[in-house]
Amino acid sequence: MIIDTLANAHRYFTVHNRMQEAFRYLRDTDLTVIATGRYPIDGDNIFAIVQEYETLDMANEQMESHKKYIDVQYMIKGEELVGLALFNGQIVSKPYSLEEDYMLYADSPSFFSKLMTGTFMVFFPTDLHMPCIKVNEPSKVKKVVVKVIFG
Repeated sequence: MIIDTLANAHRYFTVHNRMQEAFRYLRDTDLTVIATGRYPIDGDNIFAIVQEYETLDMANEQMESHKKYIDVQYMIKGEELVGLALFNGQIVSKPYSLEEDYMLYADSPSFFSKLMTGTFMVFFPTDLHMPCIKVNEPSKVKKVVVKVIFG
C-alpha cells in the first residue's frame, strides 16, 4: 500500500505500467465539480468511480481486498479513517466475487490511517482495507476510486 499526496504521485509512476495514466487523470480532472458516477479512462483497464457518502461506524464494516484491480483512492473533499492490514491468512467472511472483484474478511484491521483532502492511498491485492470509516462523527465526503487493472 502507498499513502501520499497527489503532489508526490510522480514517485509511483513505475510501480505499475498503468499507474502514470491513473495519476494523470487525478491531476488533470477538475474533481471539485465532477459528478458522482463511473468514468472511463482506458476502457476496462482503468476507470474512475466518483462517490459521495456519509462516513460509517466501523462496528458494522469489514476489510476487503481485490484481485483484478488496484485501487487508487483519492479524497476530493473531507476525511475518513481507513483500516489496514497486509494479507496474512485472515478469515474470509465473503468469498471472492469475480464480477464485483472483492472479498471480505472478518478480522479487524491492524492499524488505521486517515485519508484527507488531497491525499491518496493505493491498495494492491495483498492490501486489505476498510475505507469509509468516520473520524469522530459521521461526515460527508467526496472521493474518487481509480481502478487500475492489475495483470
